[in-house]
Amino acid sequence: MSTLASPIYDASPDIRQAAQRMSAQPITPSIGAEVSGVRLGAGLDDHDIAALRALLVRHKVLVFRDQDIAPADHVAFARRFGPLEIHPVFPHHADHPELVLLGGDGSHPARENIYHSDVSWREIPSLGSILRCVECPPSGGDTLWVNMALAYEGLPAAIREAIDNLHAVHDMLPGFIDRIAVEKRCAIRAEFPPVVHPVVRVHPESGEKILYVNEGFTTHLLNFTESVAFRGMPEFATGARALLDYLFDQARRPEYQMRLRWQKNTVVFWDNRATQHYAIQDYFPAVRRMMRATITGERP
Repeated sequence: MSTLASPIYDASPDIRQAAQRMSAQPITPSIGAEVSGVRLGAGLDDHDIAALRALLVRHKVLVFRDQDIAPADHVAFARRFGPLEIHPVFPHHADHPELVLLGGDGSHPARENIYHSDVSWREIPSLGSILRCVECPPSGGDTLWVNMALAYEGLPAAIREAIDNLHAVHDMLPGFIDRIAVEKRCAIRAEFPPVVHPVVRVHPESGEKILYVNEGFTTHLLNFTESVAFRGMPEFATGARALLDYLFDQARRPEYQMRLRWQKNTVVFWDNRATQHYAIQDYFPAVRRMMRATITGERP
């Protein structure tokens, strides 16, 4: 059995009791837990939701197997954790615009095979995502998740000191430009301009420091030459790219990762504030179809 990690919930015996009804078996020492003893479709009270949220803060990725839930139940469950976003580019479920449809028809490979945190390009990025596997390939199609709190902790002290006051620019357009019709690109750019987030954000529930840059959406460091180490030395500006690439590389360390083999009706709930993920594209031309709901979070 898992215990609660966040002190926010530790004082409530009702929430502790709800958590004890759920078996949360760690997937790796660093990240992830497989949760049993809970059905996501209906019947969860507020204590159950608070317990799941506490488990999410602790483990960062929660895996639920054999969850044959309807799209309406998927949306309703996700909404228990906060308002849901509607993605401006990905296709949506016909009856539930909050549900993104991921996957194709086997005509071209998927393109999510890059380490990223969902919608970090929003001014207010997401709290988390809830993804259900609708159709799995015969083999392959695993997903990696990375504990970015551990990635920050593992940096040399001098690097942590150097980046603690840096900010970075996140932009959705480079990653989605070829999915947006030419005539709509100006409107999308106006609605979703590049945004600035701290390179190191503080998790609003756990208090952990998180390395918050990702190669999917982070384009550059904003104030590198104004930092203490490089103030007045603009000739070192090219070092910003080298530093950013070094920070990107931290997500690739296996010690910070878990790897999930999908099954039909597996549901994964992950904390976008504290993780990155990488969808492995090794199954083309087989098809993997998913539905995802994304919960609005807080400004970093």
